[in-house]
Amino acid sequence: MAASIRDRLAAPGGGGGGSTGWAIDVVDIGELGIRVADLDAPIARLSGGNQQKAVLARWLATEPQVLILDEPTRGIDVAAKQEVMNEILQLARAGLAVLFISSEMDEVVRVSDRIVVLRDRRKVGELPGDASEQDVFHLIAAGT
Repeated sequence: MAASIRDRLAAPGGGGGGSTGWAIDVVDIGELGIRVADLDAPIARLSGGNQQKAVLARWLATEPQVLILDEPTRGIDVAAKQEVMNEILQLARAGLAVLFISSEMDEVVRVSDRIVVLRDRRKVGELPGDASEQDVFHLIAAGT
C-alpha cells in the first residue's frame, strides 16, 4: 500500500501533533501552502512541489535546531519553488539554523548569510551573504 499524505506528515520517530499523533493538522498544512483534497490519499498524487513541502513539514514537526536542505527546489515548478524559498527565509529569520545546499546560484545568494564553496570535500573559500552570483562563480573557478 502506498504511503498516504497523513503517513508522510507523521513526524519521524513518531513525535509531533500532540494528542492526534500526527506531525501537523490540516490547518498547519495551509501555512506551508500544501494543497490536498484528502489526507489519506497517496502522497504520490501530490504535485512535486507539494510533495517537497510535505517532506519539509514532516521534518519541521521534529522542531530541529538545524535543518539541512540538499537541493530543496530541484524538480519543482516556479510557484512551488518560490513558496519553498520563502519558507526557508522565514525559518532562518525566526532563528532556525539552515544549511542550504544548492547548485542554483540565485537561490544560494538569496538565502545565505554566508556562502562556503567546497571541492572534493574541502573548503576552498568563503563569502559573505551579500556576495553576488558572479563572486560565487569566481570563487568556484579560482578555488584550489
